[in-house]
Amino acid sequence: MVIRSAPRAAAGVLAALLACVLLLVSGCSKGGGQGSAKPTHGAPSAGATAPDWARGMATVPAGRLPVQARETLRLIDAHGPYPYPKDGTVFGNHERQLPRQKRGYYHEYTVPTPGSKDRGARRIVTGDSHETYYTDDHYRTFKAVLR
Repeated sequence: MVIRSAPRAAAGVLAALLACVLLLVSGCSKGGGQGSAKPTHGAPSAGATAPDWARGMATVPAGRLPVQARETLRLIDAHGPYPYPKDGTVFGNHERQLPRQKRGYYHEYTVPTPGSKDRGARRIVTGDSHETYYTDDHYRTFKAVLR
């Protein structure tokens, strides 16, 4: 006995599978219905888009920062007191990793590193327009902090 409808049935199943794959791929490439949200380069956020000052940078939600960085943010918001004499001083941006601004625009704050005998490599840098950046490698790279 020969079943001649098998190729036709297989073609129908293949077409249905192809349609499902296309639907999934097209839905994922449009951000899953999140509008024009920008990717956060490995740091998921709850659907938030990056602010204009952070466009093109890696980002991190404030809640994903180390606990010491979150404490430093709290001190910044409270305007101190700061545990290190250099906290709040002008950050010169000599490495040019942040957008260029006039001198005095950026200020830096120490993020304590457990076990470090000095200030360590971690810092938060803020801008006069309330931008916030985090570095854990002493200014070689920065992430824009989403607050």
